Amino acid sequence: SSPLLGLNFRPMRTMIMRRLPRCGPSSVRMSSSSALRHVDDGLAERLSRICEVSQSSSVLARHGKDESYHECVPPELVAFPESTAEVSAVVRECAAARTAIVPYGTGTSLEGHVQAPEGGVCVDLGAKMTRIVDESVEDQAATCEAGVTRGALNRSLRSSGLEFAVDPGADASLGGMAACGASGTRAVSIGTMRENVTGLQVVLPDGRVADCGGKFRKSSAGYDLVRLFVGSEGTLGVLTECTVKLSPRPAFLASAVITFASVRLAGEAVVTLLASGVPLKRCELLDATTVNAFNRYNRDNDNPALPERATLFLELGDAALAVLDAHLALAKEICEFVDPDAAVASSLNDEAAAADLWKARHSTYYAALALKKPDGRAIVTDVCVPLSKFADMVEASVRFVDEYDVVGPTFGHAGDGNIHTILCYNDHDDQPYLDRLHACHHRIVDRALALGGTISGEHGVGAGKRAYLRRQYGDATIDTMATIKAAIDPLGIMNPRKIL
Repeated sequence: SSPLLGLNFRPMRTMIMRRLPRCGPSSVRMSSSSALRHVDDGLAERLSRICEVSQSSSVLARHGKDESYHECVPPELVAFPESTAEVSAVVRECAAARTAIVPYGTGTSLEGHVQAPEGGVCVDLGAKMTRIVDESVEDQAATCEAGVTRGALNRSLRSSGLEFAVDPGADASLGGMAACGASGTRAVSIGTMRENVTGLQVVLPDGRVADCGGKFRKSSAGYDLVRLFVGSEGTLGVLTECTVKLSPRPAFLASAVITFASVRLAGEAVVTLLASGVPLKRCELLDATTVNAFNRYNRDNDNPALPERATLFLELGDAALAVLDAHLALAKEICEFVDPDAAVASSLNDEAAAADLWKARHSTYYAALALKKPDGRAIVTDVCVPLSKFADMVEASVRFVDEYDVVGPTFGHAGDGNIHTILCYNDHDDQPYLDRLHACHHRIVDRALALGGTISGEHGVGAGKRAYLRRQYGDATIDTMATIKAAIDPLGIMNPRKIL
């Protein structure tokens, strides 16, 4: 069993207003708009001459649903292009027909990004646009088609000593990660997709192809279109190629699991660790409910259960083992200072133990859903607050879950202030429970905004958080976003009803 996931701890000295169905023949729905037109036989025929297409009901349903609780809203046709040229041709035909376009990667988003409320055409980039165009060890960069997943890229890089370090948990496509501004467990050390994408190839809403950025690490030449398209969620164009930064794999790794008397103390420890200059590669917080869910979900594994207390998972890395050992000792000392009753299990340069730890961390979403067997689903909060407010925010999230008497494990990327509360439900829950679930969600978002935070740290807005965006930014900012959208996509065909 892993030394990090066992019990070898030593004290340290001194808007679902109604239940939403799963995607399937009985749950799909279409909506129409006078502004956009449906896929007719003529458009379907023209698209079939460009690339493989499908109008199978099962294929449509699969492309109208992501991993979230949001209902299935399928397109009318799915196109499977093999190149940027084919994407361009598909987009030109859709623009001429005034038909909606919804880009699709691997379907791992969490805010209904792939719903097709205007019907139209889903452009699936994950099926065939999976070529790694270029890997450069010297430039520490890779250029990939949008359908390449982070796992596939890292397997290709295995012998290079480099890695693509952005890790959202799911084996998402690079195009989807860029489109949603994804990040994950390593944002504390290497940033988000906004910091790690240096170049994009984008098919614009009229079918033209724009090349933005490149392998260079900085530029003062004109508007920063890379940053504009990263996080645009398919509303401004179809991302067909991404150039991303690669990072050297650390020679040595250290990991630690540290438990605290409360989530507030755990949150305060995170801020102190960062202020003290401890070079954290990952820093994750789990509340006691999450640890309980984790223990139940993994009970059949070899690893013994974790103490059900507020917990930090830490990872540090360095080129020198002695330096790494000193940093690990400093991290323990800081946690002891914040909470004299903290307990720790640590491992120095044990790659297997580290892999076990982060595999376990990435299971927490599914562990949370398992608390609501059968068919557990969840509203996932994604608030992010300034580090000085992190302890307040995580403590408030846990308190609201208790006050509203709902099931809501809370965990997050503590090193960058990003918190997820997994508000769980299933088909057996009554309407009063669902109403409390929504009230808890709203309360968490309200608190984050009051603390100077954002409604989404990494999942994006999609269809699910549109109602909150104006509350965060106000009219002038939202109107500016709408002006940009209208200038680039005057027909409004790109992923309608997302973000704005």
